[in-house]
Amino acid sequence: MTTSEVYQGQFGGFTIDQSDRNGVIIYRSGLMVAALSFAIGTAIVLLTNNPLAIQALTPLYTCFSLALGVSLLTIHIYLAPLHRLLQAFWLIGSIAAFYVGHSDSQPFAVTVYTQPLTILGIGFTFAALTGIYFKEAFCFNRLETKALTLIVPILLLGHLVGILPTQWEQVLLATWAILFIVFAVRKAIQAIPPDIGDKSVFAYLKQKRTDSKIPN
Repeated sequence: MTTSEVYQGQFGGFTIDQSDRNGVIIYRSGLMVAALSFAIGTAIVLLTNNPLAIQALTPLYTCFSLALGVSLLTIHIYLAPLHRLLQAFWLIGSIAAFYVGHSDSQPFAVTVYTQPLTILGIGFTFAALTGIYFKEAFCFNRLETKALTLIVPILLLGHLVGILPTQWEQVLLATWAILFIVFAVRKAIQAIPPDIGDKSVFAYLKQKRTDSKIPN
């Protein structure tokens, strides 16, 4: 019988079980699917004007959004309110994207590009994604996620207010897609325990929330 390795956390020892590992694998798989969907969509936008190809952006965005939702469900974040906030952002963005996609006869991507105000809705999805980038930059000091934490709001807000030349938008979009793939690949080969974090902190915070609900 094998004995699980005991890790020393801030509030005591803890072990990592298969359920923990599966959660990380699902989180990373979601990121990979989201990154690939985003990269393929970006290549279509930048390299072709084929109307049929543009139509393919809608299912690609759907795949990207669903995969991101899976990652947000399984990501390990110590602060539960922040975790729920990112999930709420994703939900708001998803509802907005569904509305935009069904309220205009044009392809989804064309509507978003030609009507920048739609970013006020679907932008919540990308705010949630930026939250993941920020978390990874803070926890693992990753250069690509530090860059992405800046690139995403600059591109979206720049397009929203119309201050970015088209060429700059194309460069930022391509850079985003490339760095997203780099991020997803590096996560895939990273050791699993660091992504689980200090389980003793999760246990402590959970106990603290439980104690706060008990009347004096």
